[in-house]
Amino acid sequence: MPPTDASTDAGTESAAAGADCTDTLDLRLPEELVALLAEGDGHAAAVEDDLLDGVGGWGPVTTAAGVFQLVPVRLERDLPLISRWMNDPAVAAFWELAGPEAVTEAHLRRQLDGDGRSVPCLGVLDGMPMSYWEIYRADLDPLARHYPSRPHDTGIHLLIGRVANRGRGLGTSLLRAVADLVLDRRPACARVVAEPDLRNTPSVSAFLSAGFRYCAEVELPDKRAALVVRDRALRAML
Repeated sequence: MPPTDASTDAGTESAAAGADCTDTLDLRLPEELVALLAEGDGHAAAVEDDLLDGVGGWGPVTTAAGVFQLVPVRLERDLPLISRWMNDPAVAAFWELAGPEAVTEAHLRRQLDGDGRSVPCLGVLDGMPMSYWEIYRADLDPLARHYPSRPHDTGIHLLIGRVANRGRGLGTSLLRAVADLVLDRRPACARVVAEPDLRNTPSVSAFLSAGFRYCAEVELPDKRAALVVRDRALRAML
């Protein structure tokens, strides 16, 4: 279950695009992940047991930026990369998971060893892992105590891992694509929700540009957040 006391929202269009840090994350997919995308494996089948209608089986979608797919995290394969992203100062400011790999591992294990209400994923764009996502049941999350939740509300947390991919609208494009995926693959879900930190103005803007509407400010344990919602009923108007 993703915490609501950390700013686990989109670090999508962060001012860190110009930050003084080296972008060393331009990595091609390992052969194992290429095979997973092409053929699937036992792990992909196992995620059918999640409470989100099998995120691992949602498949790829074509976006304006390229072919995109959510691939459920496997610790033995993905931990080093995700930990590196978490140690980017621009990401750490909101996710608060900087430090040794064990810090990120503990965060991931809470979801992987849970009941399937939150699925951590790599976002793979044109064959490159470039973002980290958490797709979660907002109605079963502590967030539900802070707004009038509805059954099957589905939440999104996102960070863009590569500095070169920030600040050019990619977050907006992918947020729209993933929100559409949720609504297409989860027929019981009427709303996609998110709670970006109000201090992260570029993140809030990315959600609004992706078709989410601003609902309220909510006081969460460690942040004041903007509650934003993408409604199935209004989808055709966006």
